[in-house]
Amino acid sequence: MIFGKRKYRRGIFMVVYKISRGKPVYLIQKRKLHWKGYEFPKGGVEAGESARYTLIREMSEEVGLKILKIKNHHKSGKYLYSKEFSDRPGIIGQTWKLFSVQVGAGKVKGDLHEHYSSSWMDFEFAMKKLTWDNQRECLEIVDKWIKKSKM
Repeated sequence: MIFGKRKYRRGIFMVVYKISRGKPVYLIQKRKLHWKGYEFPKGGVEAGESARYTLIREMSEEVGLKILKIKNHHKSGKYLYSKEFSDRPGIIGQTWKLFSVQVGAGKVKGDLHEHYSSSWMDFEFAMKKLTWDNQRECLEIVDKWIKKSKM
C-alpha cells in the first residue's frame, strides 16, 4: 500500500514516423521490460531534463535515426502502473507529453534491454498492434496532423 503523496514518473510519448512511398509509416516496438505488448518509443524525464532534451536522448538510445522534424502536440496525460517495479520504487504511474518525430532513412538502433524488436507499420496496422488506448489516441492525433500538414 502506498501512503502519502502519490508519485508519478514524468515521461514523454514519441510517435516516430518516416515517409515511405508518399505515406507515413510508424515505428512500433515490441516491449519486454515490465510488460509485454506493443508501443511506440517513450521514455522517462530524468532530473534536470526538459521534455525536449529527453526526447533527443531517448531517440538516440532507442531509435538512432536522424531527426528531421519534432512537433509538440500539446497533449498530455497519465496512467497508473499495474504493479510497483523494482527499478521505480514508490512510483505508481507515469505522466506523459506527446511529441511526433519525423526521421530519415536508416536502420533502427533499438534497445534490446526494453524491446524484442522494432517495426515500421502503416496507420491501420499500428492501430491494431498498439497495446494501450492512450497510445492509439496519440497515434490518431499525429496521423491527422501529418495528413493535414500534407507531409
